[in-house]
Amino acid sequence: MKVVLFAAALAASLAATAELKLGTVDMMVLVRNHSQYESNKQLLLSTEKDYQKRLDSLKSEMDSLQDEAKKLADEYRNPMLAQAAKANIEKDMMALQQKLIAQQQKIRSEAMRNQQDLSDLEARLLKAQADDIKKRIAEFAGKNGYDCVLESNVAMFAKPELDVTDDVLRIMGVDPKKAKRGEDESK
Repeated sequence: MKVVLFAAALAASLAATAELKLGTVDMMVLVRNHSQYESNKQLLLSTEKDYQKRLDSLKSEMDSLQDEAKKLADEYRNPMLAQAAKANIEKDMMALQQKLIAQQQKIRSEAMRNQQDLSDLEARLLKAQADDIKKRIAEFAGKNGYDCVLESNVAMFAKPELDVTDDVLRIMGVDPKKAKRGEDESK
């Protein structure tokens, strides 16, 4: 009796599976051909350049402090210098050393904050892009009766006929032939 029930359940699930309409998409192709891809890339690059300019400015300030420290060290080594003047230079050198340490910490902190901000920006842009692509895939699936559209990298194997990337590209307003040429050039 159990064997008959198992066989019936198996037959029913196979019949249900046979009715499913499946498709796959190459998300990297869709992401790289999304209308926002290039502008997002440019925004990230310009933001990174702005962050680098700020870091360079902080490093320049540190270089000035180091130059000042070298001058003080040269003065300190002057054998004609009075003991009181040496004591004053020594105090100035200690204060300068504290400024140098503070500047190094500021540079490290700024670099870490910049990296985190850049990562956050990239994640937000990619999420917005992915959300739009998912919307386009859902639109395509709904219009064409697909029950499930998977990312092709998730499937261990999928027949090439299941790939609907070109159809989704068309919904996105992208010529699949141009998209494929772009992919070939990037390899």
